[in-house]
Amino acid sequence: MYRKEIKVLDCTIRDGGLINNYQFSEDFVKAVYGAVCDSGVDFVELGKKLVVSEEYPTSVYGPWNFCDDELLKKIVDSHPNGHRPTLAVMFDVGRVDINSLKDKKDSPVDMIRTACYVPQIDKGLDLVKRCKDKGYLTTLNIMAVSAAIESDLMGALEQLRDVKELDYLYLVDSFGAFYSEQITYYLNLYSKYFPREKLGFHGHNNQQLGFSNTQQAIIDGVNMLDATINGIGRGAGNCCLELLLGFLKNPKFDVRPIYKVIQNEFHPLRNEIEWGYNDIYGISGILNQHPREAMKFRANKEKKDNCFDFYESVTRQDINTIE
Repeated sequence: MYRKEIKVLDCTIRDGGLINNYQFSEDFVKAVYGAVCDSGVDFVELGKKLVVSEEYPTSVYGPWNFCDDELLKKIVDSHPNGHRPTLAVMFDVGRVDINSLKDKKDSPVDMIRTACYVPQIDKGLDLVKRCKDKGYLTTLNIMAVSAAIESDLMGALEQLRDVKELDYLYLVDSFGAFYSEQITYYLNLYSKYFPREKLGFHGHNNQQLGFSNTQQAIIDGVNMLDATINGIGRGAGNCCLELLLGFLKNPKFDVRPIYKVIQNEFHPLRNEIEWGYNDIYGISGILNQHPREAMKFRANKEKKDNCFDFYESVTRQDINTIE
């Protein structure tokens, strides 16, 4: 449980923002940031840094989908004393303007996390290299690995073998479909192409395995771990930060500020938006499906708990697709 090399990254605002289109209030984000600072967590991801577009208009998406530097400075300056975690934002391949990214010395951001799918690995690596040229720490988060053809994944990983600009490579269980044996299998696969001590893990909780799969990643030697406060995240959410900090037994972490912000901010937030395990998200995890269909189903308040109807509908879709 205790290994001093382990680093924890809080992605509460970035992953949680997928539920409400990044419409968190500034005060809420300040409260989250302050709690993460006081808890001793190593990294904090305050959203995505996407370009405003027809796909992502400001009329629909809140500021944490765009992470303007001045806004981020306000958040950081709201908690001036004590520990400051390394500040991260996420790039989505094809949805960013790399030319507008300032040099690290001119920005409050420390780390750029690039998210891509297996077929986009060349574009993801281009972003990684250009971010490193501007002075940032970098990660590459390969999404939806559970749905990827393994030979394609191996071809993508082969391209990472000699990439010096990449600080961390993430195994991402986007659909919450993996079991512990698969975590070990894929981490062993990744470590053939990239140093194991520089691997990260990001789990989802569709089958209530987000925390246990993160524990398995620790056992398998991963040193960068993602979690969110109260498990907030798209669909069934993520590994709970408060559980992870308690498990790690590292004296640098203090879980009390996390429980305080849960009590003051997250319990009231549950009256506005939904996250966490339920039968519908469990089905999407078992079937290794993106949670978008489950989220659409849950949006119908009258039928949102009709798990049998949901199972029948998504399995019929699978049959029809095969035919």
